[in-house]
Amino acid sequence: MSPSRSDTTRENPIDPLRPGDHADSDGPKIIQPALGLAGWLRWAWRQLTSMRTAIVLLLFLAIAAVPGSLFPQRSADPNGVIQWERDNPDVFALADAVGLFDVYLSPWFSAIYLLLFTSLIGCVIPRARHHYKALRSQPPRTPARLSRLSDYQEATLPAGQASDPVEQAIGVAQRQLRRAGYRVQRYDGRGWVSVSAERGYLRETGNLLFHVALVGVLVSVAVGGSFAYTGQRVVVEGTTFVNALSDYSSFNPGRFIDGTGLAPYSLTLDDFQVSYRLPGTPGAGQAGDFAADVTIRQPGQDDQAQSVVVNYPITVQGDRIYLLGNGYAPTLTVRDAAGEVVFSESQPFLPQDSNMTSLGIIKIPDGLPEQLGLVGFFYPTQGVLPSGAFTSIYPDVINPVITFNVFSGDLGIDDGTPRSVYTLDVNGLTQHTGGDTGLDSLELTLGDTVDLPNGWGTVTWEIAGDTDPVKRFASLQIQRDPSSGWVLAFSILATLGLFAGLFVPRRRLWVKARLSTEGVQVEYAGLARGEDPALSRAVTDFAAQHATAYAVETAEGER
Repeated sequence: MSPSRSDTTRENPIDPLRPGDHADSDGPKIIQPALGLAGWLRWAWRQLTSMRTAIVLLLFLAIAAVPGSLFPQRSADPNGVIQWERDNPDVFALADAVGLFDVYLSPWFSAIYLLLFTSLIGCVIPRARHHYKALRSQPPRTPARLSRLSDYQEATLPAGQASDPVEQAIGVAQRQLRRAGYRVQRYDGRGWVSVSAERGYLRETGNLLFHVALVGVLVSVAVGGSFAYTGQRVVVEGTTFVNALSDYSSFNPGRFIDGTGLAPYSLTLDDFQVSYRLPGTPGAGQAGDFAADVTIRQPGQDDQAQSVVVNYPITVQGDRIYLLGNGYAPTLTVRDAAGEVVFSESQPFLPQDSNMTSLGIIKIPDGLPEQLGLVGFFYPTQGVLPSGAFTSIYPDVINPVITFNVFSGDLGIDDGTPRSVYTLDVNGLTQHTGGDTGLDSLELTLGDTVDLPNGWGTVTWEIAGDTDPVKRFASLQIQRDPSSGWVLAFSILATLGLFAGLFVPRRRLWVKARLSTEGVQVEYAGLARGEDPALSRAVTDFAAQHATAYAVETAEGER
């Protein structure tokens, strides 16, 4: 027998309006049971798999990707990372430790990525199960009072000479609703007949398709990235690149790529074509089209001549070959005091400005009394600044000049440490020309030969050819990404699902008819799930169309 109100009141004389077991009373407190480990795990899973958490994680992922566009990434621009380290030596170690140069492989980015992946799967599976049940269910029963709905119409149709005008009116409504894409179900009651219609399940299907496609994109990027690779190679005119690990300037493989199973082919740069706007014209010095004419050789196939253009890569056995940059590669020969050749190559000089003022490094570890390093600047069209320093005033080869500063000492090659061929660490080296040495830098024009300091030998700038006296180089990126097709397909599906979720209305329509003394009284009503500003107009239009179709069918039956 439960205690009466008077008994409960007597239990708490301080406040007679509160029972004795109230939280603020002096009586026994209500102690909630502890969740325990399983309870806390269930709570954490529900929080993680909520749509709100998925949206927040997606926002975090977008924010976390921002440093990838602000800092050079080792996977795409290893030379940019080296340059950033040279420009910011004090903070480079900290930036590298937090993964700013490997953003997409960093632990914090991967953590957000995996949490988002888990959250989306946890959101999609229950919603898909619920949506499947909804697709198999029938439209809901017709409400008893349709007039309570805000979008409501009422009309009285003539009974005519039909044996059952109510049945005829409902039959016309059913056929019209089916043609309009509604799922219909008929419900009968006392004195009335109705049809319940529902459509717009494509909206929820689109939402699910969007989230499934988003999961597909994440999986494709994660799995495909493990089997992808990206490499860079600088190819000088007349030279050949072989698709082997040893021939890459830099190579960034995926987790499951070891570089032994690369596609067998070779690429020869036959010619690099570029045009510049002439001096005195608008945009003088600006480059027009770039095109690297190459010859592709594959086992068992004829040679193929193709052109690699900026933003228009070529595909060779699944590898995409992009044109990233270009520059000049003067042909230089270094001889010792006895006239023996110790170095002879077309050395790429990296552009430093829009007029192709270019920096090049030549390292000579053997053949001379000391290891020699030459830091050179190439000026396609030499000009002089007010300070007296050289510069290039036009990017094409019109008045070409090369200057060299000569350094000697240990170049750091013999200790086995990898060194970039495009940089020279002058710390600990002895400078012999330029700077504070009191001697002018070595200066060469096409075909010139100048002496090295201390009688060590000579440097000659060779003429590469009659039409193109200075060779050019092309910087190529070779990329294989087996997930690109899947990412594109899932992205298209996500877009279609998003459009369906945004533009397909989810609505229900009811048509209810009964016989009255004036004819067939028909009620129309609609209800939307979410915002649907076109619902009222849809109900009005359907009522008008139904009345017209009913009149036509009645007239045909009376003939």
